[in-house]
Amino acid sequence: MKIAVCQINSIVGDCESNFQKIVRYYNKSKNLNADIVVFPELSIVGYPPQDLLLEKDFISTNLLKINKIASLSTVPLILGFVRQEGSDLFNSSAVCFDGKIQFTYDKMLLPNYDVFDEKRYFKSGTQNNIIEIPVKNKILKIGLQICEDLWDNNYSYKVTREQKKQGAELIINISSSPFSVGRTAERLSTIREKNKELKIPFVYCNMVGGQDELIFDGSSLVLNKNGELISQGKSFEEDLFISDFKTKNKIEFKKLSKNEEIYDALCLGVKDYFLKTDHLEALIGLSGGIDSALVACLAVEALGPSKVHTVALPSKYSSDHSRNDAHSLAEKLKIDHRIIEIQNNVNELEKTLKPHFLNYDVDITEENIQARIRGNLLMALSNKFNWMLLSTGNKTELALGYCTLYGDMSGGLSVISDLNKIEVYSLANFINKKYPGRIPENTILKPPSAELAPNQVDPFNYDIVSPLVDAIIEDRKSQADLINSGIEKSLVVSIYNRIRNMEYKRRQSSIGLRVSKKAFGMGRRKPIVNHYKGYLDEE
Repeated sequence: MKIAVCQINSIVGDCESNFQKIVRYYNKSKNLNADIVVFPELSIVGYPPQDLLLEKDFISTNLLKINKIASLSTVPLILGFVRQEGSDLFNSSAVCFDGKIQFTYDKMLLPNYDVFDEKRYFKSGTQNNIIEIPVKNKILKIGLQICEDLWDNNYSYKVTREQKKQGAELIINISSSPFSVGRTAERLSTIREKNKELKIPFVYCNMVGGQDELIFDGSSLVLNKNGELISQGKSFEEDLFISDFKTKNKIEFKKLSKNEEIYDALCLGVKDYFLKTDHLEALIGLSGGIDSALVACLAVEALGPSKVHTVALPSKYSSDHSRNDAHSLAEKLKIDHRIIEIQNNVNELEKTLKPHFLNYDVDITEENIQARIRGNLLMALSNKFNWMLLSTGNKTELALGYCTLYGDMSGGLSVISDLNKIEVYSLANFINKKYPGRIPENTILKPPSAELAPNQVDPFNYDIVSPLVDAIIEDRKSQADLINSGIEKSLVVSIYNRIRNMEYKRRQSSIGLRVSKKAFGMGRRKPIVNHYKGYLDEE
């Protein structure tokens, strides 16, 4: 039996484009003599469609396309669509052959955590029936699943175990599972746990592509009943592969390193965000620092050097080495690089504001004037040439509010907002191994600085602060947990309060690409008005 696994890159809302791609992959699969062709969850509408599901015409178009696909079907195919029954919607899979939809299966376990909000739109399926499909003059009994149904170890109802009990000879799970570091290995481990208990072969077909802040990695998997991997899809690119359960060959799981995963994920996220929003070229404020250097490298990989423009915006506090590092990087990347001196603008604005500042001492206000002038100039270039400005802040800075609203936070996409400062350096070193000497050594070695004041350096020890921020954001550690683990109380309280107080800034930032298990954005919803102080409230 040959199963074609088609991990495609659907575009949310573009049902016609998705339809054409499904038909193209289906025909190619038939030409490869596939017995069953499998596509990801919600292939027709893209994932996640969010409030598009509240639009009647959206649902109608989706139904029109699934019926048209079914009318073209000969060899059985399985794909995801939105099923409607009365006023209820279901996240469903359709089994099509002989010119019509033969069966449907409704997703039973609806995720409603982190970036998932499916109970807002869908009803849970109630029928976990086995699907019978003719294959090579035999009837094959299949247990169909959709994404979260695989993760039934987190629920009281065990989808896979019940399907095995009903006589399923094969499990097929269609998914739109977003990427986070290590997620592919987790999926494989979860499937193998079920193999160990149930001794049943498993096909896992996952979507690929970028959608707003989410990135889908594909990395589809096919395992035999012994839990041995017999096929694996490519990571971070579309793929069609045929998996034959008659094979006795098993393959080694191709596991990417953390930096490889992050690099490929961010490049795909940038590429698809531009493609799917009809933007062609990127703009980056290139300071000579590590963050903007990393974003420039990612943008070049994703878009090509001819599509990336950088601008250095030095003031009187900008060091010669920063100017030189920015120029050197641009030369190595072979990208358009310009210099706009801002000191005259700073002087004029300070002169205008001086009588209104009432002789108050110089403070962070004057520093932020520089950042906001840079933001204004970059946005003007963005508007004039339709270049999308990429903001360059990292997760540690965003968490602590070490960034300027309407200044360096300006932009249409925040590329590295889910990388902490340590990961930024690690990825930069990875790039320099991949492309020797691409990022100037001085950019990596020098102390990080915003260069908004004389002899300024960042006021944090990132080796200590970045893991602490991640413990609070990603691991949801309380202040008490952290203090009891031996971290200095004053530091914990200070960092915790900064994260809480800077929510208003993050709410106004551009969307960022998610690569961790808990990113700022749609998966983390904290109130801006928030007086909860955690550990201090317990005292």
